[in-house]
Amino acid sequence: MASDAPLILAFDTSAAHCAAALLRGDRIVALGAEEMGRGQAERLMPLLSETLAQGGATWADLTRIAVGIGPGNFTGIRISVSAARGLALALGVPAVGVSGFDVAGFGRDATALPCIPGPRGQSYIRPPGGGPRLADDDEIAALGLERAGLPDAAGLVETIARLAARDDGGAAPAPLYVKPADAAPSRDAPPVILE
Repeated sequence: MASDAPLILAFDTSAAHCAAALLRGDRIVALGAEEMGRGQAERLMPLLSETLAQGGATWADLTRIAVGIGPGNFTGIRISVSAARGLALALGVPAVGVSGFDVAGFGRDATALPCIPGPRGQSYIRPPGGGPRLADDDEIAALGLERAGLPDAAGLVETIARLAARDDGGAAPAPLYVKPADAAPSRDAPPVILE
């Protein structure tokens, strides 16, 4: 592959993993994926550095950043999206956000139903022609569509890189939240600040 081929660093922390891939032209030259329930914030930047080193590249060589925007774990999504936005700004390259729905539907018939594991036994779905939402198994079965799930963490981040290669970028990536956060603001009155 020519050294002037576009070089895309893709990463995702939207579930219990930390994953990164380096795509040069149309070839994955480095890939790292680790299952982890917590610690993505501490592990992401070292993993990105290791992925670049494995691919024989430096930060300055990158032409684009790609990031998974969810749906998934709120904190995990915020970790990777904020990292992507910061890196893109610092490096002067575009950042592209790729949804899990697009990954699940990659290479499948347009009538397939992207299904991503969600909370409390539900799934995040995006029916053809519809918007994303949470649904239980009965609702999904009633749609009568073939389910399209996500690949493992390595396959997920590789697909994020490949989809980002087709996108010219635009607005900075933003988290894709299908439901509000489970956490609620404190009901206690805020403390009085004395001057």
